[in-house]
Amino acid sequence: MHRKDKEITDISEMESVIKSAEICRIGLCDGDMPYVVPVNFGYREMKVYVHCAIKGRKLDIIAANSNVCVEFETGYELERKGDIACDWGAKYKSVIGFGTAELVEDTEEKLEALKILMAHYDSREFVFTEKETSKVAIIKISLSEITGKKAHY
Repeated sequence: MHRKDKEITDISEMESVIKSAEICRIGLCDGDMPYVVPVNFGYREMKVYVHCAIKGRKLDIIAANSNVCVEFETGYELERKGDIACDWGAKYKSVIGFGTAELVEDTEEKLEALKILMAHYDSREFVFTEKETSKVAIIKISLSEITGKKAHY
């Protein structure tokens, strides 16, 4: 990282950013073109869980190339500082992770992933029927590396 003074090195602080983020952006490798999509997610122990339709572009891309990049951010505020554009800045915390994605096939793991995903947004415990779970796909992203950055904190 170019600006070491902005680097987050503490894993618990990076995980706090992830757990505070409302959405995650996933970068996929679609041949020679990048494809980035914002998604709802759940996180636990260097794993990101995403739900999606049982067919679609994300799944097609992952089947061809499982390498992914994910991005989380929280606390973003634009800081307007006078009339000189280069004096402006932003307050934020962000985490970028790299890893591989795979489709979750096991029913129990799929149910657990849905619980993790819902726990990210609500403290209630949800029950999922077989009919409901059969209508969604779950992507598990296993992160091999994460880095964090913060500005004006």
